[in-house]
Amino acid sequence: MQTTVRELVSGNRLTAFGAIDAGCRFFAGYPITPSSEIYHTMIQELPGRGGVALAAPDEISALAACVGASMAGHRAMTATSGPGFCLMVETVQYALMTETPVVIALVQRLGPSTGGATQGGQGDVLLAGLGATVGYPIPVFAPSDAVECYRLTCEAFRWSERLRTPAIVLSDKQVGMTLETVDVAALPHGEVPPRPAWTGGAFAPYRRSCPSEPPAFAAVGGCLKVVATGSAHDADGHLRRNDPEVIAILRGLAEKVTAHADEIAQVREDREPGATTLVVSWGISARAARQAVADLRRAGRKVSLFQPWTLFPLPLAKLAAALAGIDRVVVVEQNLGGHYAGVLEAHLGGRHLVRVAGLGSMIPPSAIVAACQEAS
Repeated sequence: MQTTVRELVSGNRLTAFGAIDAGCRFFAGYPITPSSEIYHTMIQELPGRGGVALAAPDEISALAACVGASMAGHRAMTATSGPGFCLMVETVQYALMTETPVVIALVQRLGPSTGGATQGGQGDVLLAGLGATVGYPIPVFAPSDAVECYRLTCEAFRWSERLRTPAIVLSDKQVGMTLETVDVAALPHGEVPPRPAWTGGAFAPYRRSCPSEPPAFAAVGGCLKVVATGSAHDADGHLRRNDPEVIAILRGLAEKVTAHADEIAQVREDREPGATTLVVSWGISARAARQAVADLRRAGRKVSLFQPWTLFPLPLAKLAAALAGIDRVVVVEQNLGGHYAGVLEAHLGGRHLVRVAGLGSMIPPSAIVAACQEAS
């Protein structure tokens, strides 16, 4: 019989422990609200578990240090918020091009720029999923509570290592800093397998067996010559221009993620038979959406809920199944105009889209209920 161990813990703290339990042994970060507790926890906990935690002088060097540690074969993570992530974008692209696994915990706050350091927001979703990688897909996971922070951080490491790609845990101020009672003994300890390793034969650092798989890994500093370049390159890492092999490698950066999109996709669903309205929400707003759906059902309305834990690559197969019988889709998110709704709109098959969005404060369940009632 499993023992129950209840603790009052935040999403930020469980993001840190999710990383540690996923095998993260290198952390470099620069403190920035509202992600600073991840930084503090890793500095406090990682050295005692055989890892290294660095206090970096800025966000750029923090992610660069993580990329270097990962190239040497260590699982690595950093944590930041919107302004810091903007500084990291070039290094995110470098990790993408060099096919270097690294996890970034991005705890959103009100933006743009330095915005509101102590105010929540969900305005970094397109920057994380599309903008930071100039349209190349990388896995982006969005927790809505502390337990999800733990589990989805493990998932981020699993897919980052599996596909040799950056991955993002897209949290927000309320999810990261809110204290919740959690049975820490029941946290789901997911196994994170090692990245695909070179096992012998001719070695080229960027040669893949097929377009949907990453190249075999060999650590920098080992017995093999490993070339790491952010420039367009061939399978050996040599700089090339408009070469068919280079174009194939660039296409492979995207295809290795899109080919596994259905496996990466994780969602939380609550379908109501006969429902014609689907409420879609993510992150902190999903908690209000769950309450709104419960309130609507008590009032006799048939409404279903779709909460994507995986924002990118888009969970299209699961979304298509959830849209069966649906006439109206209500998308709820705390940003200007509904950023993720704009991405989903092309995949709704012409169904009526209602955006519930806002800035500066959380969206209450009553606003979602009202939007669903007006849409019907």
